[in-house]
Amino acid sequence: MKLDHAIGLGVAGNMTGHLEQAGEASDFVAVETKEAKAPKGMFPFYVPGHTGQLGAFPLSSDALRLPDFEANVQIEPEVALLLDLEWKDGQVAGVHPRAFAAYNDASIRRPAAKISEKKNWGSATKGVSAAWIPVDGLQPGGVMDSYRLSCFLLRDGTLHAYGEDSAVAGYSYFHGTLLDWIADRLNHQQDHGPLEHLAAHLATAGSPAQAVISIGATRYTTVGESTFLKAGDVSIVVVYDGNRFDDTAIQARLLAGDDQAAGLSVLRQRVQ
Repeated sequence: MKLDHAIGLGVAGNMTGHLEQAGEASDFVAVETKEAKAPKGMFPFYVPGHTGQLGAFPLSSDALRLPDFEANVQIEPEVALLLDLEWKDGQVAGVHPRAFAAYNDASIRRPAAKISEKKNWGSATKGVSAAWIPVDGLQPGGVMDSYRLSCFLLRDGTLHAYGEDSAVAGYSYFHGTLLDWIADRLNHQQDHGPLEHLAAHLATAGSPAQAVISIGATRYTTVGESTFLKAGDVSIVVVYDGNRFDDTAIQARLLAGDDQAAGLSVLRQRVQ
């Protein structure tokens, strides 16, 4: 699927405990939300037409390139939504899910003024599975409710659980609450602290018809929290239907390199 026409955005703080593990909770001290469980905001990772680093298309379905400078990089396992953006009078009037997939919001662990500065350092610095799963809406009881999200690091032939196996429906904001919140943030989020003015980025992108939005990272396991990527590793993020597979079956498939099946979206990236 060709995605370089779509703006790329991420949701920060949509899974309890992740920001604390990533050392980023303090970045949002001055950011106020409508309720305690609400995500902190959204950030850009790719903006078509941008003249700076955000204009570099970062998504890959098979490779993850480490920075040319010394830096610690972690996998951030997430679900990505492909959304159609509905426009009216220069604003986003609605967001409509079309598909979802496994996503790696790979991030540099270093202080930065804006979240986006940790997210895109060129081509193949983000990841999304080529196996998109079609979806029509995001209503309770819908397709996505039975899906789970997990993450593994394959190093020297050994598969390590890197992110906690989590229910996709366990996101703090999901279903219509998430979609309404996304539309509101696209129109109204301002430049504040680590966040950026999203309407300006949408204008730069030419009021795009679609967006790829990663909806939040899960908590890390002990291994994931303390282990950074190095060349030769394989980063694996999996979104799977919990009615068809369990964690044991998923790990067996991954070790066998069997990544394709109905109800399965696997992102396998070799670290370079």
